[in-house]
Amino acid sequence: MNPSDRLECRDLACLRGERLVFKGLSFALRAGEALRLTGPNGSGKSSLLRLLAGLGRPAAGGIAWNGASVADDPDAHRRRFLFLGHQDAVKPWLTTRENLAFWAALHGAAAAGIAPALARFALTAQARLPARFLSQGQRRRLALARFAAIPARLWLLDEPTTGLDEANVATLETLVAEHCAAGGLAVVSTHLALKLPGGGGLALADPAKADLAPAGPAGARAA
Repeated sequence: MNPSDRLECRDLACLRGERLVFKGLSFALRAGEALRLTGPNGSGKSSLLRLLAGLGRPAAGGIAWNGASVADDPDAHRRRFLFLGHQDAVKPWLTTRENLAFWAALHGAAAAGIAPALARFALTAQARLPARFLSQGQRRRLALARFAAIPARLWLLDEPTTGLDEANVATLETLVAEHCAAGGLAVVSTHLALKLPGGGGLALADPAKADLAPAGPAGARAA
């Protein structure tokens, strides 16, 4: 991790089809901070995370890492983050362990981290079980185990608590806290009052009920 890492968004605007979802969105996040994204369904939380992951282009504005536009070197940007979307990205014909081993190998992570990551999310007993037999909550925990097994400077998590019980929500909170304590950054969309370190929150407005000016960072540092 680099203690001087900084993620910065300036005057972002996002289109979904021909509909403007948000505009004028600016914030900055430093090493050791996590940003909580909140807002009603359709307010652009997932869209913002996809922009941060380079899965779409902003309609206006820009995203920078340590002062350089991520669009200038998208391959370098992809190497610095892990992304969790609404889909768990679990291959049903592989075992639980094989799924995690696949992602670890893809990111060049050590195989030694696989067993501890599964244990972290209470999946040791299911390690040899084909993933098609996992429950929804177990599949979500397997997806989250990637974050325990694979080092990355930036975590992007879209509704990571879906399907989790209270104990595993607490495990996730601890994992994010440890990541930030080591100098990592995290952006997390959620409908829960997750306990996240530093950074504060960013509330996005419902575009159907607003003038498309975002509610603004609540505790997040303005860019």
